[in-house]
Amino acid sequence: MFKLIIAALLIFGLNAFSQDDTVTIVAVGEAEQEKDTLVFSKLKEDAKYKGEEANTIKELENLLIEDFKFYRHLFEIKEERPSYTDSPKFEEDSLETRYLVTMRTYEKENALWGEFKIYDILNKRLAGSVNEKIWIKNIRKFGHTVANRLYKSITGEESIFNTKIVFISDRTSRGKDVRKEIYIMDFDGEKKQRITFKNSLILSPAISPDNTQLLFTSIESRWQKSKDGRPRKVQNLNLYLYDLKTRKQKVVSSVKGINSGAIFSADGEDIYLTLSNLKNADIYKMNLKTRKKQRVTKHFLDDVDPHINKDGSLMTFLSGRSGKAMIYTMDPSQVEKDVKRISYVGRFNASPRFSPDGKEIVFSSWVDNRFDIYKIDSSGNNLVRLTKDFGSNEEPWFSPDGQFIVFTSQRVINSKKAEQDIYIMNRDGEIIKKLTNNYGKTFTPRWSNF
Repeated sequence: MFKLIIAALLIFGLNAFSQDDTVTIVAVGEAEQEKDTLVFSKLKEDAKYKGEEANTIKELENLLIEDFKFYRHLFEIKEERPSYTDSPKFEEDSLETRYLVTMRTYEKENALWGEFKIYDILNKRLAGSVNEKIWIKNIRKFGHTVANRLYKSITGEESIFNTKIVFISDRTSRGKDVRKEIYIMDFDGEKKQRITFKNSLILSPAISPDNTQLLFTSIESRWQKSKDGRPRKVQNLNLYLYDLKTRKQKVVSSVKGINSGAIFSADGEDIYLTLSNLKNADIYKMNLKTRKKQRVTKHFLDDVDPHINKDGSLMTFLSGRSGKAMIYTMDPSQVEKDVKRISYVGRFNASPRFSPDGKEIVFSSWVDNRFDIYKIDSSGNNLVRLTKDFGSNEEPWFSPDGQFIVFTSQRVINSKKAEQDIYIMNRDGEIIKKLTNNYGKTFTPRWSNF
């Protein structure tokens, strides 16, 4: 299924697609790099648990280990775990590991506390520690926070452990009454929550830089009189802004036709969106306060699905101007400035997205009768295929640290049933985990910005 940002829009005319261009494609990413070994000690329990506390602490212990397993391209997590020690004997090097994480719980001030330390065995030092009261009522948030602080103490970087993923699901559909709503979950697929309750078709969510607001498009119907005076139902794709704190929403663009594919600028003051009120679809920049619009693309063929790099100097988008839907880049500061085609793979492409540093773009391409995910430098060099023989894969989006990509994958079960779920892989194409299961068909995952 060819999905652009607009389910009702197949604007490029598939009959215009010609034979595939000749291109050299690097095989599915299988980059090898040296990994550091990391081992978690067994948990030392210097506390007496009450009721469900024992299960909660076990959940915490497992969560810390599972979080680090996501970074298996950096760490080899040893399965055999040593007993707890409060003073590793660095000289003996008997642990045969680069990093050791020790964990213990204890009672203090009538509360349950946790002490977590990470040792750099190679350099014979304590690399980092966390010693805090355990948040029993929100153990997952506490665990992700601890894991992030330990990770940062040895890498100097933020992890994905505290991040969220926004996505769309059709799980509230009723027969032929198809409905799509926005949901949010932890980066590992847990704690799913519904955000919107419009009972309509929602498309193209986007998260503000500070993670407080969402943009989304809703396909909405209204009645209007036709030329002969009879009422007829017409549809419009209206753009909404949703406040995640107040849960209030408002329409920010509802001109006739398409108001979709919107994303925020880096400062959150402007948005880039696709409008079609002037017959064909083009990309505009709009200030959220003044609603003033500034045209970015102007072509007789359609331009959709923009994405902007962090400093706003480069935009990538999908365009039919070559006769087939392909990926382009341009300087968005002026209309049609420095437009450059960078993709030449497959019958057509979709969903171009920058890496956080702006050096790479991931996108999906129709090859071998299905979508697969590719990565390319923003200059148009070094094309790499990231998925192959893994269903039909679309809608990639980088994690805020640039180490992972979330995407959707559709598996055909039989002639009447197909499942579509969200997966996470590392930046080299190694599949890490399936994030949704039996949660309806899921679409357009978007990672939070931190």
